[in-house]
Amino acid sequence: MAQQITIDPITRIEGHAKITIHLDEQGIVRDARLHITQFRGFEKLCEGRRFSEMPALTARICGICPVSHLIASAKACDALLAVRIPETAEKLRRIFNLAQMVQSHALSFFHLSSPDFLLGMDADPAIRNIVGVIQANPQLARDGIRLRQFGQQIIEWLAGKRIHPSWVVPGGVAQPLTAEKREQMLAGIPEAIDITQRALKWFKGILRQFSEEIQTFANFPSLFLGLVTETGALEHYDGVLRVVDSAGNVIADKIDPNDYEQYIGEAVEPWTYLKFPYYKPIGYPEGIYRVGPLARLNLIDRCGTPLADEAWAEFRTLERGAVLSSFHYHYARLVEILYGLERIQQLLNEPDILDTRVQAVAGPNRTEGIGVAEAPRGTLIHHYRIDRDGLITWANLIIATGHNNLAMNRGILQAAKHFVKGDRIEEGMLNRVEAVVRCFDPCLSCSTHAVGQMPLQIQLLSPTGEVLDEVRR
Repeated sequence: MAQQITIDPITRIEGHAKITIHLDEQGIVRDARLHITQFRGFEKLCEGRRFSEMPALTARICGICPVSHLIASAKACDALLAVRIPETAEKLRRIFNLAQMVQSHALSFFHLSSPDFLLGMDADPAIRNIVGVIQANPQLARDGIRLRQFGQQIIEWLAGKRIHPSWVVPGGVAQPLTAEKREQMLAGIPEAIDITQRALKWFKGILRQFSEEIQTFANFPSLFLGLVTETGALEHYDGVLRVVDSAGNVIADKIDPNDYEQYIGEAVEPWTYLKFPYYKPIGYPEGIYRVGPLARLNLIDRCGTPLADEAWAEFRTLERGAVLSSFHYHYARLVEILYGLERIQQLLNEPDILDTRVQAVAGPNRTEGIGVAEAPRGTLIHHYRIDRDGLITWANLIIATGHNNLAMNRGILQAAKHFVKGDRIEEGMLNRVEAVVRCFDPCLSCSTHAVGQMPLQIQLLSPTGEVLDEVRR
């Protein structure tokens, strides 16, 4: 009889998901699917709210990516105000966004994925975690904690708190940067760069151990999409959209982000709550594309900072055209961290970075606004429509994880066909299928939202550990 293997939940990702692997009578994998089990209704919840609330409101979508939503939402609100924000405010937003990228990439690489790299895909799950990393390589574990801490600290220095800050507002930012905080940020950058370069050297040294995974972890031709500058450099805050094919050829360039609907469509399937964006000129599902750090490094002509440009040039030697294996998302994250730290340093040394004029004030002057920025996981789109009173009548959010949905599903099928054998199911096989999803570092709180009640267990313990009372839901 045909069989089904269910991996539920997928471990070491942000949010809730499961994988089903379908085998035929001979135990051969015939299909595999990534099921996002949370329901999303956030756009409907926004209707009727004043547009100026949207940055702080949408930042609550997720505790990992609040800065990304603040940036994209505020840019959409800037468009509704029809204002050009002060130059210093834009630079501060850029620092804010890059600090978010640094901390998020560090979380993904060091905490969620390094157990597979350091301990092995077949290691005992009881030790294949961050505690196991601490025991096996204390320096690597400390580096990961320190690098993420530095990114989070910049966010706190700018916005007053690390999680769900409300410092980015329509028209700019709420407060200027102080000289004291500027010096604190600059002082921490050399150590953070050292950590990143140490991690890059270590990771490049172990790549040969994962040749089989590199060949089979979502390694196939696809398009790549994301923002670049007008001159083709790496960009996370503004710029234009570019699309390249699997050979690295540019097939669409200098696309105004406001025109995204001409290029991106959204399909739905009955077995998952996560939508399937696709490249409209090709159609669904053939118009598969990827976003995020791997895509961004495939799109650009250069990074634009010295150390990152050197690392990027080496990265691009992995393949002749675009780098296709999604295993290399991990490599790309380290290159982007290096760029982020260098770019933050450049921006902090701008002569006007301490200017106190950081917000343009206006009322709504348009009824529609679009904000596009690069979140750590890829291109993030916020699109709002308002009425004459400034209340949201319609909203659409296309999340980075959603862009990658087609690629993630094709990737787990590719890995399952290669590693999973129906006559002997081993944990390491299934971990490799999960690890394909971890390459993309999906943020499922961002892309979906739970409905109903999640399981809950609360115990009241005495000082000796005795269970005095217990509540289950």
